[in-house]
Amino acid sequence: MTNSTNPVTVLGLGLMGRALASAFLREGHRTTVWNRTAAKAGELVTEGATPAPSVRDAVAAGPLVVACVSDYDALRELLDPVADLLEGRVLVNLTSGTSAGARETAAWAAGHGAAYLDGAILAVPAAIGTPEAVLLHSGPREVFDQHEPVLRALGSTTYLGADHGLSSLNDVAVLGLMWSILNGFLQGAALLGAAGMSASDFAGLAKRLAPTVVDWLPAYAEQIDNGAYPAFDSTIDTHLGAMDHLVHESEALGVSAELPKFVKALADRAVAAGRGGDGYAAVIEQFRKPSEVQA
Repeated sequence: MTNSTNPVTVLGLGLMGRALASAFLREGHRTTVWNRTAAKAGELVTEGATPAPSVRDAVAAGPLVVACVSDYDALRELLDPVADLLEGRVLVNLTSGTSAGARETAAWAAGHGAAYLDGAILAVPAAIGTPEAVLLHSGPREVFDQHEPVLRALGSTTYLGADHGLSSLNDVAVLGLMWSILNGFLQGAALLGAAGMSASDFAGLAKRLAPTVVDWLPAYAEQIDNGAYPAFDSTIDTHLGAMDHLVHESEALGVSAELPKFVKALADRAVAAGRGGDGYAAVIEQFRKPSEVQA
């Protein structure tokens, strides 16, 4: 089979949706596109895409429908009026949301006879179609295997498992990591800025040292999986002393101490739970508790 025998429909032509459709076109797939604002399809049409005049026409154009809209509710609202067409088709949803939303949408799709793959895009639009773009998929293995050669046009594909909620769950976990790194950098930049140093100078130092922390992660993961937390770098008690320094330095320079105080509060609770002599990975036990328990 050649690529041209694998037609694909893309619903939603925001920045990411246009990048998805363009990647399919570059790989030679016959691509039908639809968006509420039809003008957004203009450049894709010049690349060879077929514009669909309606959602019904778009879904009817082929067996594989890839959606990238605002959220799960918007997807179901869009497809409910044409649900009679979903029987026997495959719906790949690359819309951001929650794991519960993914499972609900999978049940909705199954109720209309459609096979469903949930997905998450860990990339900016410019990276789509390159190996740097990471796409996560969850749902029936046989459905993923059948359509992975087409989905591979978008980037590096990773299958997580049959639970439809795994893609969204991994997506929000990575977002949490991203915001933690960015907020830590902003805290440091604010501290140094109060002393007249530039954020650019700090970025250079942070970029040099961040890989050291990243290198700790596999060992931390092993400790978490084993439920034992030997201190291979320093104990939580030692970390706590350094956290005090960050809090006091922030307050002394007139910089917000909210973030370091929150981090210190987690470590304080770990120490109170008898984990002061353990490695920092033991703090995960505080993250595992519902917020109301920690209050």
